[in-house]
Amino acid sequence: MSAAAAPVPARSSALRRLVSGYGQELIILAAIVALMIVVGLYNPRFMSQSNLTSIFAGNAYIAVAAIGMSMVIISGNIDVAVGSLIGVLAVLSGTLAVGGYPIWVAWAAPVVVGILVNAGVGALVAYARIPSIVVTLGMLSILKGGLISVTAGAWITGLPEGYAIAQARLFGVPAPVWFMVVLTIAAAWWMRNSGFGRTIYAIGGNPEAARASGIRIERSIVAVFAIHGFFVGIAAVLFATQLQVIQSTVPPNLELTVITASVVGGVSILGGTGTVIGSTLAAILFAAIGSSLIFLNVSAYWLRAVQGLLILATVLADMARRHRIR
Repeated sequence: MSAAAAPVPARSSALRRLVSGYGQELIILAAIVALMIVVGLYNPRFMSQSNLTSIFAGNAYIAVAAIGMSMVIISGNIDVAVGSLIGVLAVLSGTLAVGGYPIWVAWAAPVVVGILVNAGVGALVAYARIPSIVVTLGMLSILKGGLISVTAGAWITGLPEGYAIAQARLFGVPAPVWFMVVLTIAAAWWMRNSGFGRTIYAIGGNPEAARASGIRIERSIVAVFAIHGFFVGIAAVLFATQLQVIQSTVPPNLELTVITASVVGGVSILGGTGTVIGSTLAAILFAAIGSSLIFLNVSAYWLRAVQGLLILATVLADMARRHRIR
């Protein structure tokens, strides 16, 4: 008579579900903690309050932008114009602020414009059947060239008092950190529990099956891009209000950083899988790596090499996972 199989403890089963569902996120979190411990032991100034504020608050706008980017990539698309749009919206916000408009208008306008612009991009992708990378490459050139032509690279100064929301604090915590944490948690919950959140995964995982099940793919893609524009608008306001001046130029390599944060955070470049929690953690990891290179007296240019290696490793791991599933 064979022995009965021993029951699996509930605690072990819950841990297994946590690891299987958030394996990539746990790896990135462990990497952040290990990096801070190692570099902090080598140079204690790395763990100073000013440097930690720079890592978390100074790069929160990248994490916020990566939330929307993750949704777009999960749906099976991509946006390579996100950096240019952040630059344009930041200049729009600063121009309204110094132009005498109410501060709330200077904060709200980039969000509204971001939604409208990306909804237009989504319409071209969904209804004109133009690949998203082609549409957003064109948008990148339009935004970047238009920004330089209109502003001639001049900086925006004389920003009014009370405009710099990114410099505010709540309970001693910088406002950008609050934006990053609250928006990440809210977006993760919404993606997991709402009907439209599950629709995004369905479209990216198998568009034909999603259409057969009654999902209106075109309308959903426009909505995904519009939601992405919402997060880009908030990221632009946080970027614009970090300092007392606003540069009328597009931040270099910003779109690459945002896309990399999403992909390394566990979002499959082929669509259908991933979480916004991973993209936020990856954005923090890149900021911590960049800061650690300075404290280790290593050229900051190595950060790009590290990002490239992480992208390749993540994509290869995703391909291997999909092969095992098939």
